[in-house]
Amino acid sequence: MRNIVGSAFFDRPTLTVAKELLGKYLCRRVGDSVIALEITETEAYHGFKDLASKARRGKTPGNLPMYARAGTIYVYFTYGMHWMLNIVTEKEEYPAAVLIRGVRSKQGRTLLNGPGKLTKFLKIDKSLNPKTLGKKSGLWVEDRGVKIGPRDIKKTPRIGIGYAGEYVHKPWRFVLARSKGDA
Repeated sequence: MRNIVGSAFFDRPTLTVAKELLGKYLCRRVGDSVIALEITETEAYHGFKDLASKARRGKTPGNLPMYARAGTIYVYFTYGMHWMLNIVTEKEEYPAAVLIRGVRSKQGRTLLNGPGKLTKFLKIDKSLNPKTLGKKSGLWVEDRGVKIGPRDIKKTPRIGIGYAGEYVHKPWRFVLARSKGDA
């Protein structure tokens, strides 16, 4: 069963979406090929007050896609070397998104455990801003019927946000904890 995940999936609370993306497949058309990788790690960025969010200082030309409709692609450049893939969540004009941090192939042979690694591998850059996830944009998410339970999800603080004050310790990073043989 391969169902493309529509915008209604993303038009929900960000923390819920971040957890429920685990086990879904990030699909990318590159030339004539389609690469499908299971999402294994996400981070939630939620609202105006989240000091780790790109929206913490308000709306800017750089974070404009974050204020778009749920299911919009938001890619930004960080550390002068890495593209970061985010998918916008919740209602329009409310800055919330899920960062895709890790993916792997169904066979577990391809493990991309870092947002910069996965965007490089999948040839993702700002040219996808502010397109909508779907086959037309060449980037979409599929539900392939993988069942993920609460025991399969490890919650931790987000990574690399030491500047975010009280938001440093929020358990808004979600990692698929089950082994690759369980899929």
